[in-house]
Amino acid sequence: MMLQVLACGVVLFPGLFFTFRKVLSSIFKQWTDADVVLVSERLVSSIHAVMAVPVGIIVVYSCSGNVITDRHWLATHFVIWYGVPYMSYDIFAMYLSHYYRFRVKGHKDYKSHSLQTINSFVRKEFLLVLHHIALLTILLPVTLFLRKDQGDYFIGCLFLTELSTPFVSLGKILIQLGMQDCWLHKVNGGAVLLSFFVCRIALFPFMYWMYGSHYGIPLYSVPFHLPLSTNLGNLCILAPQVYWFVLLCCKGYRLYKRERDAKNQVSPLSSPEPVNDTSKKD
Repeated sequence: MMLQVLACGVVLFPGLFFTFRKVLSSIFKQWTDADVVLVSERLVSSIHAVMAVPVGIIVVYSCSGNVITDRHWLATHFVIWYGVPYMSYDIFAMYLSHYYRFRVKGHKDYKSHSLQTINSFVRKEFLLVLHHIALLTILLPVTLFLRKDQGDYFIGCLFLTELSTPFVSLGKILIQLGMQDCWLHKVNGGAVLLSFFVCRIALFPFMYWMYGSHYGIPLYSVPFHLPLSTNLGNLCILAPQVYWFVLLCCKGYRLYKRERDAKNQVSPLSSPEPVNDTSKKD
């Protein structure tokens, strides 16, 4: 039974990815393979997020009475059913996106898949690959074996980190469609920053605060009441999020500055000079 359930995620995400590739390539015939793979990857990521966030809400709501001992079956089973298959698939999808991006640019090393192209992908996308591997090697063992049937509430909170993913994906898709100057892209940019900060950064102090509230200890004392492995695991997940958030802020500032400079460069209409009256006097 468990293998059948695991197969759902194993089949679902790659199946969606290759379906999107087929459909998009037939609709947008002018797109390159890199364009099709990029958008397909972002669409599948959004679908996973749409699945994960409601699960997180259900688990958090169901376990809010006692954040330590309350249980919900989805906290463990969603990780097995879809979390692990998705993270594994996403590494493969990111590699394909990297491969076709460099292939369409004419790089001679990217005529076919090889250990060299894989090594180049790992070096160029090291932080993303490390993030996925950390989730597979840290979150999975903690969720399945090391929690002693406690902390479903906090696993549900971690599912909520996916809330920003659809906005990030929409931004990339809008750029791909040439709509980066429309109002929707600007509004989505604000939604990316807000959701990313709330659900991927502020969420961690919130979880520590909830843990402290349960035991009646102040927030600053919580790290000293937790095992070192727990603090290190949270730090490994949080550190890349802070780095990516800084990058997003810098990118947003550059776009804002570029638009402001473009407006300033538009010179106002000069008022017409008065015309001298050259008509003969009487």
